[in-house]
Amino acid sequence: MELQRLRPPSFAGNVLSLMKHHVSKWENHNQFDLRPKLLGRRLFWKQPMLERRTFFRSNGGLIYCSYSSEKDQNLQLSDARVIYSVAPAMGHNKESHPESHLRVPAIVSALEKMELTSKFRGSEIIELQNFKPASVDDIASVHARAYVSGLEKAMDRASQQGIIFIEGSGPTYATATTFQESLFAAGAGIALIDSVVAASKIHPDPPMGFALIRPPGHHAIPKGPMGFCVFGNVAIAARYAQRVHGLKRVFIIDFDVHHGNGTNDAFYDDPDIFFLSTHQDGSYPGTGKFDEVGHGDGEGTTLNLPLPGGSGDITMRTVFDEVIVPCAQRFKPDIILVSAGYDAHVLDPLASLQFTTGTYYMLAANIKQLAEDLCGGRCVFFLEGGYNLNSLSYSVADSFRAFLGEPSKALEFDNPDILYEEPSAKVKQAIQRIKHIHSL
Repeated sequence: MELQRLRPPSFAGNVLSLMKHHVSKWENHNQFDLRPKLLGRRLFWKQPMLERRTFFRSNGGLIYCSYSSEKDQNLQLSDARVIYSVAPAMGHNKESHPESHLRVPAIVSALEKMELTSKFRGSEIIELQNFKPASVDDIASVHARAYVSGLEKAMDRASQQGIIFIEGSGPTYATATTFQESLFAAGAGIALIDSVVAASKIHPDPPMGFALIRPPGHHAIPKGPMGFCVFGNVAIAARYAQRVHGLKRVFIIDFDVHHGNGTNDAFYDDPDIFFLSTHQDGSYPGTGKFDEVGHGDGEGTTLNLPLPGGSGDITMRTVFDEVIVPCAQRFKPDIILVSAGYDAHVLDPLASLQFTTGTYYMLAANIKQLAEDLCGGRCVFFLEGGYNLNSLSYSVADSFRAFLGEPSKALEFDNPDILYEEPSAKVKQAIQRIKHIHSL
């Protein structure tokens, strides 16, 4: 078959019908009352089960592992190649908004269709279920308590009005369930940190983690929300990894098309967290310049590489080899976290880079190898942007294949005829500039 005749499979045309079954399954296994109960200093949701438990899917069934049954949980983790969590925030939605409640269910449907779930893979792929929401203390490790309490109080107004805007200068909205579902999204990432770290203690090749969550987080600044983002999920997970697991040095890679300004700001003066962002030059929110390198003790542990419009697969392969790898090798991280935005895809409507499904496969495979080489394989991805349901779903699925060490199926989706020549001269100039600034 000729490349130009390859087209994506037809699931995207009826994604709504395909996702209903999976959303129903998710709700059945993750039911929670959106009225929070304060127990001590931590929020929990009332659940239909009598005990708090972790649930692992295996061979189409459920394996019940209570939190106290660490041995059983570790046996499951030792077999896994990929472990993921799902927090779709179905109540956090605004009609016609690009960051919609369709995003995560579309990914879950694609994983099922492409046989990348435990139903088809047994214990090789585990979906972590019934994890706890993040606590207010977890959120406050990154965000101002005034913001957290203010957002919680705003839920009454959102209940009355249906939807409110919580960012004075931008499009970030909230519904009556936004606060609780944002805690749940952050908790999904924290649970993966726990699982990956636990697995790394019993196996030299722990599973890769992927938090399929929303609202996204990398624009949320310490003092408030921004750019569709409510809480900084990856930043919260980084602080949790340090505080709870003693993983002092955290390397964060952000390949979203937009600059992760919130993560950037949270760790700008921290020498133990290296934040590296590639993003389209001149895109929202206009931050992430070459000379933003950190401050004080953190000078040199922030790297921002704005890429010219039209940059694609060749660009990112070069950036990975010449910038990301030497930075990570020099930093010597204890864990790698990834703000995985899929909105740099050529089909995405919100920017003008031309990554392909194959680009994301390459990034996932190379980051996995980097984690194996430098930090015992400890690595967790966190979903950020990605607003074309087709390219988002297929790219995440191909990331899963990369984690599994299986061949990419990008050629079944990517159409090379729509690509144009990358701005190689500008890219070379940008890479040389950042290498000079950071002495790479």
